[in-house]
Amino acid sequence: MSTPAPQQVQDGAPAAPSAPLRLNNVEVIYDEVILVLRGLSLEVAAGSIVALLGSNGAGKSTTLKAISGLLPSEHGEITDGDVRFGDRDVTHMDAAQRVRRGMSLCMEGRHVFEHLTVQENLVAGAYSRGRARPEDLDLVYGYFPKLGELRSRVAGYLSGGEQQMLAIGRALMARPRLLMLDEPSLGLAPRLVEEIFGHIARLNQELGTTVLVVEQNARQALGIADHGYVMERGRIVLDGSAAELRENPDVKEFYLGIGKEGERRSYRDVKHYKRRKRWL
Repeated sequence: MSTPAPQQVQDGAPAAPSAPLRLNNVEVIYDEVILVLRGLSLEVAAGSIVALLGSNGAGKSTTLKAISGLLPSEHGEITDGDVRFGDRDVTHMDAAQRVRRGMSLCMEGRHVFEHLTVQENLVAGAYSRGRARPEDLDLVYGYFPKLGELRSRVAGYLSGGEQQMLAIGRALMARPRLLMLDEPSLGLAPRLVEEIFGHIARLNQELGTTVLVVEQNARQALGIADHGYVMERGRIVLDGSAAELRENPDVKEFYLGIGKEGERRSYRDVKHYKRRKRWL
């Protein structure tokens, strides 16, 4: 399978706009019993957008938690393999240290601080840097003008789309070199989904932020990505450029809902897909 060429970042060098990520044969177990990731390997090149696709239960969110250091909070651990960010092994580094090194995660479901205002949420996002700088707030409000209008609004009263913008903005306050997004389209209307993915593409293009996005909306994810991976049962089963995956017959049928003759497929038509996938 093809993978993007890595670009190394020297430890101690001035912070680059983004840094490459590499997972090598990572195995994750929950509660010392449940094996979720089974020798997973993937790579995210500096400055790229990479989409991680897969059905529910494939291990996508676990992958992001393994990268961001959140597994211990759910009684999970990496039992084999390693996670490297730049030229540094971060496999056993705690989550706060990873944020300080430039890794930020927007979790599934947004998880904003509902009783704080928009601006207080953003200030909290800068905690790893010691304090919120005015230029950081200006950056976020520049990308998300709606948040500037709502800066005094309590976050719990925002719409789903506004909360997703806030979650991304809060992550940006840490000035990440790698931004990870877990299901950013979840629960949003189609128009808002397009808007959110437009923001993600713009952040990548204008700030050079490396992006790893986990998403079930394969059409949107592959529409902005440079490279993509497909997960099944804790393993990578297919990868390639976004253009290659968009044209792959299996991806078309099982993730884009397009049959062999180009017709749309219903869930009823593909509900037994696990028995027919070529890679299984």
